Amino acid sequence: MASERHADRDRARSSQGVLLVVEDEPTLRELLSASLRFSGFQVESAATAGEALGIALRERPDLVVLDVMLPDMDGFELLRRLRRQSSGPAEYGSRDVPVLFLTARDAPEDKVNGLSIGGDDYVTKPFRLEELIARIRAILRRVQGRPEGTTLSVADLEIDVGAHLVTRAGRPVELSPTEFRLLRYLAEHVDQVLEKSRILNDVWRFDFGGDAGIVESYISYLRRKVDHVDPKLIHTVRGVGYVLRGPRA
Repeated sequence: MASERHADRDRARSSQGVLLVVEDEPTLRELLSASLRFSGFQVESAATAGEALGIALRERPDLVVLDVMLPDMDGFELLRRLRRQSSGPAEYGSRDVPVLFLTARDAPEDKVNGLSIGGDDYVTKPFRLEELIARIRAILRRVQGRPEGTTLSVADLEIDVGAHLVTRAGRPVELSPTEFRLLRYLAEHVDQVLEKSRILNDVWRFDFGGDAGIVESYISYLRRKVDHVDPKLIHTVRGVGYVLRGPRA
């Protein structure tokens, strides 16, 4: 049975992917799981955070659809634990598994919190199934599209795209998946001034209601982690956006 389950998982990875749905409401959990299976995904489901942690470690999902309000732990704390859970092969390790929040918590501060701690998207209930599936596929395309063996360098900043590793002045920098995508995007467009709207569209692929504040927040997070030493690499161009550039001669 175990070999059959792993064979099914490998087949799913070769097509749509393996999803973990974490939702404590039974009817919604079953409906969502069935709909995602119908759309071509392999789906594992959990009703509690504890159950989800075990499944994530065992099944190594490609993406987690995560409710915030769970009976034993809120989804924000579960995400933090997933990020700390690093067992298993690096390419499917829980540390970097993308997470899409699906929740009734629609306050702006909840959305900012979910994204700032490493969530890749934040969808509020009620939701349209077609939009949810489109967002899941967009996240998977971004994650699975990372080219292997690519290293981007700006001054003493190095980004190993394939290994998902960042160093500054030889020291490792811990970034969430969203922070990594943003830094990689800036590095791929080094010395180019990028408008906030362009960053929002290209990095997140969704406009979050046109709120460029999420870009400002993540630039701030990156500066604290990457630009805590000189020379400063991330620069603001007032009224336009941001640019990553090395020190000028």
